[in-house]
Amino acid sequence: MPTRINGFSGMDIDSMVKSLMTVKRVPLDKLNQQKQTLEWTRDSYRELNSKIVQFRDKISTKNMNNSSAMNTQLSTVTGNTTAIKAEASATASSTPMSVVVNKLATKSNMQTATGLRTAGSSTADATKDTTLEQIAGSGASDTYELNINDKTITFLKTDKISDVIGRINSEGANVTASFDEISGKFSITAKEYGESNNIKLTGADKQVKSSTLMDLFQIGSADVKMAEKGEVIVTNTTDSSSKTYTPDGDSLTVNGVKLTLLETTGATGPAKITTQSDPAKALETIKSFVDTYNDLLSTLNKKVSEQKYRGFPPLTADQKKDMKEDEIKQWEEKAKSGLLKNDTILSAAVSSMRTVISSKLGDLSSVGITTGQYYENGKLEIDEEKLKAALTTNPDKVLNIFTGSSADINSKPVFSELRSKLDTTLDMLVKKVGTSKFDTNATMTLKSESIMEKQLKDYNRSITEMTKQLDNAENRYYQQFSAMEKAMTKYQSQSSSFANFLK
Repeated sequence: MPTRINGFSGMDIDSMVKSLMTVKRVPLDKLNQQKQTLEWTRDSYRELNSKIVQFRDKISTKNMNNSSAMNTQLSTVTGNTTAIKAEASATASSTPMSVVVNKLATKSNMQTATGLRTAGSSTADATKDTTLEQIAGSGASDTYELNINDKTITFLKTDKISDVIGRINSEGANVTASFDEISGKFSITAKEYGESNNIKLTGADKQVKSSTLMDLFQIGSADVKMAEKGEVIVTNTTDSSSKTYTPDGDSLTVNGVKLTLLETTGATGPAKITTQSDPAKALETIKSFVDTYNDLLSTLNKKVSEQKYRGFPPLTADQKKDMKEDEIKQWEEKAKSGLLKNDTILSAAVSSMRTVISSKLGDLSSVGITTGQYYENGKLEIDEEKLKAALTTNPDKVLNIFTGSSADINSKPVFSELRSKLDTTLDMLVKKVGTSKFDTNATMTLKSESIMEKQLKDYNRSITEMTKQLDNAENRYYQQFSAMEKAMTKYQSQSSSFANFLK
């Protein structure tokens, strides 16, 4: 940095340099403004990407497009209401049923015959903090093995019972270990029902094998109980016909109704199931879809038609110094307006969404869903009573419009068609902006290889280079004015000496 001399000649050098640099900084200000505009545009894209992902996920198979969300049937349990729970699927029949649960299915399991105790104790005094060494006593091995379901799990003698439980449950042996501190009993149960999930032990019955966990806990293969099937009798109360089911697990589905078996019916008597049309859930699902569709479409339409104020570029730092906070806010609102006006990606998204709806408009209008006035740009409207009546009298027709029919692979349902179109939009945003097809966070980290991120890198590089050039130019000005100051000072000194000489 050169020495800056000011004032000997009466010149305001700082003001002069600042004036010169103001002109030179115009290109840099424009670069910064262009960069700011690009950043605002990118952030606007990012917010829209988040909104599109949210909508696409909302109409995904796991949310709206599933049998539960679009179910128009409701099963009710009377009589024995504690033994079973009934849940109708969208295809459930109205057949009334009586259900008797004689036996519940059980998972394969094993349990210590008596409570675990520490060495030398006469009572089941073990807790979850008791170590294997405390149970084994002076003859404890350094390690103990459990060979179960083709998994070998090793424990140290210093491991607590709680450690043993945690390791068994996390080793992928398809079992769950537990310990009851009241009875002191240790147990292992298969995670799943059925004979194919029976517990298999190896190495647990050898007489001389102190390093086997099952020997330490005094459990052998003979203590393993195999999985057992349940027994459920379902009767059609209309014609008294009945059928006996032997489920492997705790549920079975009959006539489209899922029966969750909670306990045996016993002396309380059977549970009675009635199923009838109930459009409430499907109605709410479709109304929710229409609301979110309208919201997204309105947002996109607003962005592509938003007024652009060309006389309001981003403010420079110097401009902000002379403005009030409210003035800056109002200016930037206009500066940000219209950044995505007539954007091709968003315009294509609007067009594709409206095309999907238009292709189904005949079916939709027949069940009470229509588009609004032409100036509403594709907004959907619901005749709730008409839609409710359609869901009650012909639910399959309504469901097929939105979720499709397994009998017609060419049905092109609304939900899947919209998802497909919006996936294309998201692919384009990922490429241009660096957003994610799966992240709903509007502040997501952007991918550096996107088109806009590369543009921002170019701006940053150009701004850095131009800033260096301007700094060098400013220093040169000060050096030049400094040299001028010195020359003028020297001239003034010589002039004074010459004047004194002439006196």
